[in-house]
Amino acid sequence: MTSATINYETMEQKPITTALAVRNLSVFFGTNQVLKSVSLDIAPRAVTAIIGPSGCGKSTFLRALNRMHELNPDARMTGEIQLFGDDIYARTVEPVVVRRRVGMVFQKSNPFPTMTISENVTVGLRLNGVRDKKLLAERTEQSLRMAALWDEVKDRLNTAAISLSGGQQQRLCIARALAVQPEVLLMDEPASALDPLATSKIEDLILDLKKSYTIVIVTHNMQQAARASDFTAFFYLGELVEFGTTTKIFTSPSQKRTEDYVTGRFG
Repeated sequence: MTSATINYETMEQKPITTALAVRNLSVFFGTNQVLKSVSLDIAPRAVTAIIGPSGCGKSTFLRALNRMHELNPDARMTGEIQLFGDDIYARTVEPVVVRRRVGMVFQKSNPFPTMTISENVTVGLRLNGVRDKKLLAERTEQSLRMAALWDEVKDRLNTAAISLSGGQQQRLCIARALAVQPEVLLMDEPASALDPLATSKIEDLILDLKKSYTIVIVTHNMQQAARASDFTAFFYLGELVEFGTTTKIFTSPSQKRTEDYVTGRFG
């Protein structure tokens, strides 16, 4: 049997339909295995929610997507993660480059307290050597507008960031992540410490941002996952139990454990 030679140059190039391709991802902290051979594809320009009870590996999974575990000397990872076809854990790829392409917003808003609002937004750009004042000003306004914060702070950009309310500080952190123009935005419980009104603003913002960004959000809030996401992954005890469209996961899951969790029988 002879093998056929394929001329790839003449083949039609199909658009990439996966932003992040995760294959057999396992994460260990010392001897403790927190994630167990997780594989899933995260769609571009959509919101993927990661749900599951406390300690199931949700945040561990999220942090693996931009190599944050390398900051922990006890952490070890096996498997592969590709970002738009690029292996983010390849030896030739610097972690700082990955984190520029994959931004992160944490559970607790963390603006730099000694910096002004505008300085907080552009800190990443300035650390990367950007000194053009016009560009910094343009990116400040653009990022704050994308974070739905511009109209609230445009007249006090030079005031301390910690003068903002909790919800405003979280949107400022989102603006800071957006300023370096990432391809993916990770959010770890971004509204868990906020009141209902601020939470609603964050959810509206997420729905708006997915027009331009791939978003992965970890949440304990089932209603939030149902409202704000297109796809949902249910984790339990370090394993990916089920992954699918949010509608399917919440209305007709394939696994009983998924059904029990989303209906509140445990967790």
